[in-house]
Amino acid sequence: MTPMRLLLSLALAATLATAPAGAQEAVGDRSTLAGAGSSLGQEILVRWAANYRRATGPAPGDRATGSPLTYESVGSLSGTMRAKDHAVDFGISEIPLPAAELARLGLVQFPIAAGGIVVTVHLDNVPPGALRLSGPVLADIFLGRVTSWSDPALAALNPALPLPAAPIEVVHRLDSSGTTFNATGFLSATSPVWKDMVGAGPQVKWPVGSALRGNDSIALKVRRTPNSIGFVQYAQVLELGLNYASIRNQAGRFVPPEPRGFQAAATAARWSGENHFAVALTDAPGEQSYPISIPIFALLPKGVPAQQTRTTLGFFRWALENGGSDAAALGYVALPRALVEQIKEYWKKNLGAS
Repeated sequence: MTPMRLLLSLALAATLATAPAGAQEAVGDRSTLAGAGSSLGQEILVRWAANYRRATGPAPGDRATGSPLTYESVGSLSGTMRAKDHAVDFGISEIPLPAAELARLGLVQFPIAAGGIVVTVHLDNVPPGALRLSGPVLADIFLGRVTSWSDPALAALNPALPLPAAPIEVVHRLDSSGTTFNATGFLSATSPVWKDMVGAGPQVKWPVGSALRGNDSIALKVRRTPNSIGFVQYAQVLELGLNYASIRNQAGRFVPPEPRGFQAAATAARWSGENHFAVALTDAPGEQSYPISIPIFALLPKGVPAQQTRTTLGFFRWALENGGSDAAALGYVALPRALVEQIKEYWKKNLGAS
């Protein structure tokens, strides 16, 4: 087992050990779908659910007249474990699980959209996207080796920017999250020092900075704190009007966090149902690829009533085929049509449904 897979298995085990007593409650008798997991997936799922209801109407026997979906934003790992325990119809995660882990948990996995993690900053007199950061320099900031905005390493990347001679206020996640998994995955891929000292995973021991729970807390903290920096989701940048950095990608280009960059990274990925689509989009090749792009996965439990599986897949089939404009409006990226067809074949093979 690789160190990353071992870390992920331990994190999943820890989440299971602290699961609420009611987590074993079976699903299948609900008149609405229930999901839980990543906060990154919440906004797009809510939008899809509303438009799915308008497009299809209530299902036969469905007494509900509102949204056909309830969703709890509890984090990728908690969502995975709730799906494993059949406490929800599906989990949503930004953490791709290997085949062995999926088999152990009794789950199937497939992507539903792509998005991005943004390095947000609070710097006066610096326009959005103007600040340039490389993976190694970003790692040194979160390691506490670059502590001032006037550091020579930052000046070398940004010779024309009026960066202040002020301490850098680092903000990071306290709780386990898919955001941390992908952000630290990028830092590990681009900084050998970070990889050796901290590593990658859904929860790490951050060397410096203020620790907060949830991406919303990070976003608000950076918004209120001059000279601060943190990792947040792209949707939060749009919603709150946050400042952000452009990040140097594998091709050496500084790319702002935008849907076209997420799309380029998703297009460059080698998706395959044979490995349950377990790919990461961090540090993807391609001149246009945004280097902290992330896939959003749905995790469905095996062994639930066939009708429940058909109902859940009916929602996701509609979303993958018709939800592209909703995704784009919220800053997500819809999956390519060829990948959607791969996912349908995967459903046939692993769930006996199309």
